[in-house]
Amino acid sequence: MRMLAIECATEACSIALFDGGALVDSRHEILGRGHAEHLVPLIAALPDRGRAAEIRVSLGPGSFTGVRIGLAAARALGLAWEARVRGYPTLALVAATARRQEPGPVSVCMAGGHGEWFVQDFAADGVPQGEARSVAPDASRGRWNHRLIAGNRAREKAALEGPGHRALAILPDARLVPVLPAELVGADLTPIYGRGPDARLPA
Repeated sequence: MRMLAIECATEACSIALFDGGALVDSRHEILGRGHAEHLVPLIAALPDRGRAAEIRVSLGPGSFTGVRIGLAAARALGLAWEARVRGYPTLALVAATARRQEPGPVSVCMAGGHGEWFVQDFAADGVPQGEARSVAPDASRGRWNHRLIAGNRAREKAALEGPGHRALAILPDARLVPVLPAELVGADLTPIYGRGPDARLPA
């Protein structure tokens, strides 16, 4: 069975096509912005235009726009291909990427909105230890501080915690989606925003 993985909740636009668990082809580009213009052409450049029986897409937290773009593309392709669409948490994929380089527990620290960080701890088997949170950098001191810290704010977090912490400055990579714990991949496609909305309706 072919599976297409889509990850565009951060500045990385990352896709990977698998067949029977083996990687067929992939793309990983650091865009910052412009996921809406790049995602579908990147998928179309894959063998057989990326067609797959299953699509796995990042739910966040991360960029509000990036999460929505990835979900919209996955849902549209799922309808067109009559494919099953399943979601997974972005921070769990960062943890999986880190564990391929250095096995063991890991704290993930990623850029959030308004200068905050998305933080979450993961055990050595990749299972989350608590919920993802969005906090001000200073509020994270002394928490979410496994010796290994991964993500695009890992260096800042490691510096905040002091000696004894190792930082892996990495972004999520769709090629690692198959190694996510099975219980973290599911049919619920509700976005994980990690923080409340900036705008609220009047009472």
